[in-house]
Amino acid sequence: MSKLTTTRSKFMAGVAMAAALTLSACGLDDGGSKPSAEGSDAAAAFTIYTARDKALAEGVVADFEAANPAYKGKVTILTLGAQEALERIRGEKSNPQGDVWWGGTSQQMTQAANDDLLDKAPTAVVDAIPAEARHPEGLWVGEMKLAELFMINTDMMPLDQAPSDWDDLLKPEYKDKIAIRDVEPSGTMRSIYSAMIQNKVASGENVEAGYTWLKSLDANTKVYAANPTDLYQRMSRQEAPISLWNLQDIMLQKSGSFKMLSPKVPTSGAPMLIDGVAKVKGGPNGAGADAFLSFLLSNEEQAKLAEKHFQIPTVKLKSEPSWLAELNLKEMKLDWNAIASNETEWISYWASNIKNKG
Repeated sequence: MSKLTTTRSKFMAGVAMAAALTLSACGLDDGGSKPSAEGSDAAAAFTIYTARDKALAEGVVADFEAANPAYKGKVTILTLGAQEALERIRGEKSNPQGDVWWGGTSQQMTQAANDDLLDKAPTAVVDAIPAEARHPEGLWVGEMKLAELFMINTDMMPLDQAPSDWDDLLKPEYKDKIAIRDVEPSGTMRSIYSAMIQNKVASGENVEAGYTWLKSLDANTKVYAANPTDLYQRMSRQEAPISLWNLQDIMLQKSGSFKMLSPKVPTSGAPMLIDGVAKVKGGPNGAGADAFLSFLLSNEEQAKLAEKHFQIPTVKLKSEPSWLAELNLKEMKLDWNAIASNETEWISYWASNIKNKG
């Protein structure tokens, strides 16, 4: 090989190395979310594990692909219950298959962070979320506040005849009039049941009082539905007029195929949990995860989700969604750190000792 050829080879290698370093430095922190080229590694396919409403998730991914054409057709959505997503990510720790976990409670996300399953979100994303609504090291960020309240089939029971507060659910007149989404796989239901126990503890009672409350609720529960769709269908078939669910999904169903379903805010308040999103540690395409998180938590997309999909964002918007003001939503004050520490034990006890035994 001639000296000229050797010199030229070294020059081209140096150019390639410099280009690679430049690309790696151009991250999402400077606002760039689009890959630099259609065939770049950053635009490789990636997978989202989500507990979010299927139509909502598909709509957001369509928005993301429109804003980032290099990713068109490269995003796979796998719909799972929030607890199912956590358990899947745990099971895949040695060989991660997902890149984004979208839709899980702060309790579940904290468990995943403690188990070293999550990676830090882009700095710009972390900085956009209030400190109280994210992991202190940015291993997960809260996307929205999720109000937990009553879901009523108004074809069967007018709202003014529905339970007014949580303790009303235990009254004899509501026996076999309550349908519940199976608790263990559901982040929403785990949070509601844990909130009821924690509320008893906060009022000066003990955990046993919370278990007694849940046993009385079980006695009035007619059926445990396998998944959210099963719950909506059972209620639309008038198997039961009352359920406990989250505000966003109730509003989505009411504006869609299940118009008979309406929310009712308990007079003592609704638990308001943080529903989060995270980047899976060691996922096949971390760059794709970063791009999606940056898009999802952008002010523009969150404003759209608030107005069109009944979301209460954690990011600060210019104005409150019009539909939210009409609900007169009241928050039940709870110690979510205590709930995070005890939820697994409480729900395991419920499943073994209370479910279908009331």
